Amino acid sequence: MLTPLFPLPDLVLFPGLVLPLYVFEQRYRDLLADVRRSKEPFGIVRILEAGGEDGAKSFQDRVAKVGTLAHLRSVTDHDDGTASIVVVGGERFRILDFDTRHSYLSATVQEDPLPEGPGEQDMTAALSRRLLDGLLTVRAADAGAIREHAPQEPLLLASFAATLLPLSGDQREQALDTIDLLDRLETLISFLPRNDRALN
Repeated sequence: MLTPLFPLPDLVLFPGLVLPLYVFEQRYRDLLADVRRSKEPFGIVRILEAGGEDGAKSFQDRVAKVGTLAHLRSVTDHDDGTASIVVVGGERFRILDFDTRHSYLSATVQEDPLPEGPGEQDMTAALSRRLLDGLLTVRAADAGAIREHAPQEPLLLASFAATLLPLSGDQREQALDTIDLLDRLETLISFLPRNDRALN
């Protein structure tokens, strides 16, 4: 399907997460207008690098080829033509081909939902506990709020942890681009400081 893209520097949206955005550039105002008309999601992808030496790389060559669909939940229009929006992360997708006919970048994408794994519910539950314990250790000052708001569902817990852990953009993208849910949980656990992994 042809999907408008909203590339952002060092930001990776995960399924189920709520993300506020401020839309001010004209091309993204155009994107928002089209999305509001179509009522279809748009895609959020990470900008991998700046323009490069002498701007040699095109914009589409500088964005990740895996992203997450963003479903529009609310829009607040401002008098100057900008807007504040809130989106919720949906399915992961992979870019098949770019489309540059609009003022904003679009792409033909294929949805790529994360499989749960081959009947490993016990392992998924164990890894989820390890990840939450590690997150509580890394963010000890926020432990009360984390316990209160941490999702029970392993996929959403992985999204929650990926956002709260002190990870680089590359690490978050690596977590998004995993084979299945077990792989995502194991990848996030591998990013915990060594001592926190050992405690678990």
